[in-house]
Amino acid sequence: MRSLRPDPPNPTTALHMTITVLGAGSIGAPVVRELCARSGEVEQVQVCDTRSQALERLHEQVDADQFLRSFQVDVRDTSVLSQIVQGSDCVISCVPAEFNPALAELCLDAGVHFCDLGGDDTLVGKELALDEQAREKGVWIVPNCGLAPGLVNVVCLHGIDQLDRAEAAHLRVGDVPLHPEPPFNFRISWSAERILADYTNPAQLIENGQVVEADALSREEEIQFEKPFGTMEAFCTQGGLSTLTDTLAGHVEALDHKTIRWPGHAHQMRFVLGLGLAEERKIGVRTHLTYRDLLVRRMRKRLGGDYEDAVLMRVLLRGEQEGRPTTLVYEMVEQYDAETEQTAVMRCTAIPTVVSALFLAREEAVSTGGADVPENVIPRAQFLQKIADRGLNIQTERHDDFRDVTAKRPLDGQRA
Repeated sequence: MRSLRPDPPNPTTALHMTITVLGAGSIGAPVVRELCARSGEVEQVQVCDTRSQALERLHEQVDADQFLRSFQVDVRDTSVLSQIVQGSDCVISCVPAEFNPALAELCLDAGVHFCDLGGDDTLVGKELALDEQAREKGVWIVPNCGLAPGLVNVVCLHGIDQLDRAEAAHLRVGDVPLHPEPPFNFRISWSAERILADYTNPAQLIENGQVVEADALSREEEIQFEKPFGTMEAFCTQGGLSTLTDTLAGHVEALDHKTIRWPGHAHQMRFVLGLGLAEERKIGVRTHLTYRDLLVRRMRKRLGGDYEDAVLMRVLLRGEQEGRPTTLVYEMVEQYDAETEQTAVMRCTAIPTVVSALFLAREEAVSTGGADVPENVIPRAQFLQKIADRGLNIQTERHDDFRDVTAKRPLDGQRA
């Protein structure tokens, strides 16, 4: 087993770049901290949020406060925001996905590269529709820069690049609490609304070369990881693949993405959703609240808050190399960092997003502009080297036969 981690980079001189981050919440704050932790790469980091307390807290947390400027502004206030982003080398959106299409247009008008965490395929489609305008202006609009979709998609296509012929791609990724508590054995790392969208909308996948749909929370499987995890469960959810299904349609016989959780979680959520608690139907005539609104509120209260976590990722690719059946396995296990009090999901989302933004800011993308997802925009091998340099350790292994994605490591195959 070897790591993608490269040799330590040589020190570089400061680059005269300005990166603007929209949102100082659970992901925006780690993005800012990651940028400021390597202040030699940028000259200035700007952060915008409506909450003064969040901005003050961020200034207290970063070691390079002289590189950080903050603005108390609502992202819907386009007249003010357009002045702030003017002159930025890249804007990173860490606000709710519903704002991203309008923010992408604002950055396009300002001639500034833009990237975000994506996650909602309908909204991502609106951003990708800006492709022709972005090409004309030489600006990049790049959604889906986080963990899944994001890092896992880049890993998948990088692995396919290594094969002479790819047959199947199986993506497994999830964030889990290190200390699960029944009955849900789950905590909310970012957004209750996003969780419910993933758990209620159908997932796209490829079977027998054809794009098909599967119900969310279906097709459960047991998947093995080393201690302290052991046997986990994985099941279909909407999020994760995004445009990757269209990219690989006609190129592989099988493609699927499943979310990893502690055993029993899918069963419990099917019970809750089976009661109709995720329906967009008003509870009564005297209230505007829907059942879904109420469920979101209870999930935030019962499953939110600070906790120690882990991110588990395994990407398995089957195909041929030099005429032989081959399996490539990429695996990452990241746990809560007690020293920095950084959660694994924060790091695993913030780091790919920052790396993507810096590629755009340096204008090191594959061409000079457009609207596309990071796996098609950023040089994949270089991207993964940068990810490793920032501390995300992805192990790789090659086998001269076909293996199953659920198997426990070490897989005792030939090292890549």
